[in-house]
Amino acid sequence: MSNRPAISEEAIVLRGPLVTGFTDEEFFQFCQDNRDLRVERTSDHEIIFMSPAGFLSSSASAEVVFQLKLWNKQHQLDRVGESSAAYVLPDKATLSPDASWFSQANWARVPAELRNKFLPICPEFVVEVKSPSDRISTLQAKMEQWLSNGAQLGFLLDVETETAWVYRVGQPAEELHGYARELDAAPVLPGFRLDLQPLREE
Repeated sequence: MSNRPAISEEAIVLRGPLVTGFTDEEFFQFCQDNRDLRVERTSDHEIIFMSPAGFLSSSASAEVVFQLKLWNKQHQLDRVGESSAAYVLPDKATLSPDASWFSQANWARVPAELRNKFLPICPEFVVEVKSPSDRISTLQAKMEQWLSNGAQLGFLLDVETETAWVYRVGQPAEELHGYARELDAAPVLPGFRLDLQPLREE
């Protein structure tokens, strides 16, 4: 199965040798020069421009990061990223989840000169929150791509329909309905349970 993700019809994609020839450093600088844009890159180095998140999905992403950082501060099990953090994956795609966590062992693999750039690792845990312009099928393909590149656990959240999908290595995705629940991240993140109640639209 190809690691190349589906691309939403709503996304703008740049192709051709001018952009696919970017080195990792050149792509990082391109993103720095265009900070107002939400940008990712496929394993073929096509550049994807995505629509801004709506308020509900943005607020949900912030809540996930808040809960994750609080858990990490209590347990001191290492690094948490939000949506501006990007990772250069083994398949050469550069992706930015809405929330991420990775261990000290993973952090130790990052050369010092790259620690303030796009990290050449795959986080062990990722969360993607559906924006109004996203298609679930696109995000589901992206979650599978995270797992195929080394992620051990992923949550996909659709705030509007109060649906969650839990992705674990070697298992089919588990679909859950209703946000009057918690999502258990053990054993990857021991003791972390994502409370979905604050993500509900009132």
